[in-house]
Amino acid sequence: MRFLRLIFIVLLAIILVAVALANRDIVTLSAFPANFGQYLGGRWSVDLPLFLVIFLAFAVGMLAGLVWEWLRESHIRREARLHAGRAAKLESEVGHLRDRHAAPKDEVLAILERPKNAPPAVPAAPTAPASGTTLPARS
Repeated sequence: MRFLRLIFIVLLAIILVAVALANRDIVTLSAFPANFGQYLGGRWSVDLPLFLVIFLAFAVGMLAGLVWEWLRESHIRREARLHAGRAAKLESEVGHLRDRHAAPKDEVLAILERPKNAPPAVPAAPTAPASGTTLPARS
């Protein structure tokens, strides 16, 4: 990929040098049509090589397109920031809820959700039967 990029840059440089050499004539670039600049005072024209005018026009066009797209997509960037903030808030809330509800409250769920390699839970100490029951006491 780096080699292809290098080939592209070399070809672009050759083309730009060829355009510059073919368009070395001096041209007058005026800011206003005809002699309108004489009413404003000063000199409103400049003499430049034609290739420089071509390259400057290309650069100004690229810059104008960049600014235009940046302004056009500003609402998309604003929405993305808003959604990123909401996503971060929701992820924080989910993490908090996971921590808060990590331990099951039901003994059956605790047994079912216990990892297979975890030691068995220690059974609770036997309690005396409630008075009035007919079940024998545990031995």
